[in-house]
Amino acid sequence: MFPSNSQIYIYAHTHLLAPYLNSRGTGETMMDTRKARAAVVPLIWMVMSLLVNGKNIAPTGFHDRQMREMESLRASLIQRNLPALVSPPPTPPQAISSPIVYRVTSYGADPTGKSDSTDAILKAMEDAFNGPNHGLLMEGINNLGNAKIDLEGGSYLISRPLRFPTSGAGNLMIAGGTLRASEDFPADGYLIDLSDKSSKRQYIFEFITLKDMLLDCNYRGGGIAVVNSLRTSIDNCYVTHFGDTNGIFVQKGHETYIRNSFLGQHVTAGGDKGERNFSGVAINLMGNDNSVTDTVIFSARIGIMLSGQANILSGVHCYNKATGFGGTGVYLKLPGLTQTRIVNSYMDYTGIVAEDPVQLQISGTFFLGDAFILLKSINGVVRGVNIVDNMFSGSGNGVQIVQLDQTKKAFESVDQVVVDRNSVNGMAMKSTAAKASVDGNGTFWTVDFNPVLLFPNLIKHVQYSVVARDPHAFPVHALRNVSENRVVVQTKSPVTASVYVTVDQGVSSFGN
Repeated sequence: MFPSNSQIYIYAHTHLLAPYLNSRGTGETMMDTRKARAAVVPLIWMVMSLLVNGKNIAPTGFHDRQMREMESLRASLIQRNLPALVSPPPTPPQAISSPIVYRVTSYGADPTGKSDSTDAILKAMEDAFNGPNHGLLMEGINNLGNAKIDLEGGSYLISRPLRFPTSGAGNLMIAGGTLRASEDFPADGYLIDLSDKSSKRQYIFEFITLKDMLLDCNYRGGGIAVVNSLRTSIDNCYVTHFGDTNGIFVQKGHETYIRNSFLGQHVTAGGDKGERNFSGVAINLMGNDNSVTDTVIFSARIGIMLSGQANILSGVHCYNKATGFGGTGVYLKLPGLTQTRIVNSYMDYTGIVAEDPVQLQISGTFFLGDAFILLKSINGVVRGVNIVDNMFSGSGNGVQIVQLDQTKKAFESVDQVVVDRNSVNGMAMKSTAAKASVDGNGTFWTVDFNPVLLFPNLIKHVQYSVVARDPHAFPVHALRNVSENRVVVQTKSPVTASVYVTVDQGVSSFGN
């Protein structure tokens, strides 16, 4: 039997309309309701069409009343509910600006390295330099918004140094490829040169990052020069085949951080037949407040040369050229004001040289293959030096772990020097503090500290005790002489005893 209009009305109102007309909520609930309303709209319109246009089955009075109610309902839906049945289009997300990337191949650089890419990369650097300005860093240095010059994993032939058009760039990265010097690259140049000789600014670049690159200097010039720059990062770079110059050169400025990098004039893993001929300096720091961390130097005459203060070397592995072949792992060429820390590093058959060191810390470092520390006198000053808690391993030939070069002048000003608590195997211990004892029967006891003490004829403090073997003896004794690193104790009368002596060379006490 065909349902009456009243039955259709009641079903539509109860089961189709009421759940959605009466719904309330927020968030996901409202969103679900809107979707449901949109889905039921066609069915509602079909029901209302049947009611308005269908045959009159019920009695006329009751039918007319239902028709009026349904017409009123439909009008209400049109006026109030239809806009809510369809969700408005979602608001498009705000555009997120990303750093500008300058891809060097789009400027014509040849990623195969067959043709010269110097001009193309210089043009990319120029465009990056003249790119959007996001305000200032230090005075006169534009914030380039972390723009990136992308080498795109290619290998590029370079015939002259890559420089920015002028000073004043900051917050910029050059990354991701290989730069190789051409046969006619200038011997005094650097593949990447952050310098500007014409600038009179105190700082010319800031926050420049050089990352994920291999720089092949082709035995011509150097790899990277950083001059008068602030907060420069050299990260995960491999610098090789530099000439008799520097792999990385830092002059003035502040806070150049070199980390996770590898440097070597020749590509080798040690034991190279040509090691005697290695030349050049892998890293030359002629500025203050710089850091070299987790970096390996595998071939060069000098691994790291420092002539600036307040630098730190940590996690550095030097096997650049053996000391026996004339090499030096770290050379501190800043007499009188060293202010350098060398910690947790590895000197592999090559040592450390420090000229007139003042405030120098060497600790937690492993010296292998008779590698040692040499304190070199220029003006005879050594002060505030701590060489402690290191490990030394040698060949058993008696090489001293710390040595003095007093060829030019003897060390006359020695103060607050501590060489102590070092672990030694196969080398000769040297220290600024020592303990010894002597047994005998007589009136004189002499303890010779020359085999252990670092500085000749220098004992600043002495402590001793006399222990008589006869429990009833009470010998009178005195310290008679402290010279030539020997301590002499005398008793008033002969006695069988043990004499214990502790001496110190370099630690000043209060009031001294």
